[in-house]
Amino acid sequence: MTSVRPKLKPETPKAVTAWETATGENVWMTADGGWTKDPAQIGAFTGEEAEARLADAQAQEGQVTDPYFMEVTETGGITGRETLRETIRATGPTVAYGDAG
Repeated sequence: MTSVRPKLKPETPKAVTAWETATGENVWMTADGGWTKDPAQIGAFTGEEAEARLADAQAQEGQVTDPYFMEVTETGGITGRETLRETIRATGPTVAYGDAG
């Protein structure tokens, strides 16, 4: 499964993000190619390395679902045109669950 998202230039730092298939939780690829639920551990990739990391993630479609690129800073901080969406994914929902109102 994939979604159409804006294409980032090769030199733009990007991270690979997805949903953990078993739990539905957000995950990000780390610099060493593993997966983390901690947004402080996001790996930043550019050029051919980024494309290879996305291909690796797509090959793991049983462990993760719908991997895609998101723009990040050179150190993995969330940035770019989808900042609000990705920040919400990283920090949680904008409303509390279970509020009686």
